[in-house]
Amino acid sequence: MDPTQYEGNFIRAASPADGVLLLGLCRPPVNAFHTAFWEELGATFATISDDPTVRAVVLGSSLKHFTAGLDLADPDIQLIGRGEDEAPRRAIKWRKHITQFQAAITAIEECSQPVIGAVHGLCYGLGIDILCACDIRYCATDSRFSIKEVDVGLAADIGTLARLPKIVGNASAVRELALTARDFDCREAERLGFVSRVVQGSREEVIVAACETARVIAQKSPIAIIGTKHLLIHSRDHTVADNLAYTVTWNATMLQSQDMQEAMEAFRLKRPPKFANLTKL
Repeated sequence: MDPTQYEGNFIRAASPADGVLLLGLCRPPVNAFHTAFWEELGATFATISDDPTVRAVVLGSSLKHFTAGLDLADPDIQLIGRGEDEAPRRAIKWRKHITQFQAAITAIEECSQPVIGAVHGLCYGLGIDILCACDIRYCATDSRFSIKEVDVGLAADIGTLARLPKIVGNASAVRELALTARDFDCREAERLGFVSRVVQGSREEVIVAACETARVIAQKSPIAIIGTKHLLIHSRDHTVADNLAYTVTWNATMLQSQDMQEAMEAFRLKRPPKFANLTKL
């Protein structure tokens, strides 16, 4: 893997272990997102999805905070509700813009490889959208969260309201947090089930913990890992019966993989299995 290919204007990249890609959001001072930032993030994950040398991804921050959310000084944000066109024409224009914005964050969820969100410091607004699109979420003890959009006159529109209720399974809590925009800390995030682990410390500690989990994942069969992620997302959006039927079709092919043979042979010989990368498209 060459992590430098994922370096951008606002993203730093490294490979702390075989098959593990560490991405750090990096737009000083607080990782506030403007159009070029979220476009770069979406394009990065679309590229990762086609890279067979990447087995697992950790998404963190290279700065003091994960993200303060939207950059309200972004000219695109400043233009909301303004312009010479009548309202319906402005709405059609903004519909396209918001759809593209949603797609950039959904690229994290649609990335073939598992993505672990590693949060420290502030995680406001768009940060919640981003985390909701991750597969696993860790946070440091100094983390502070907020669904901030109502404080700037918006309903959260990039994924939080669609995904968070399904993640935490507590409609009352989601409504309270979304309607008040109040801060909540690492322990409340854990109680809600929004994060699966709270790591004592800040950036360094949570990144280390996330990278270790990513390292373990990266040692597994890529066919099994990619299939598991894909089927879990399908399960969220379909009935049990639909998902079981879909899984039958999926595994009718995947059960024939060389990875299963390698796993069985490694178990018999009491050695660690070694799985080949997928073929690059």
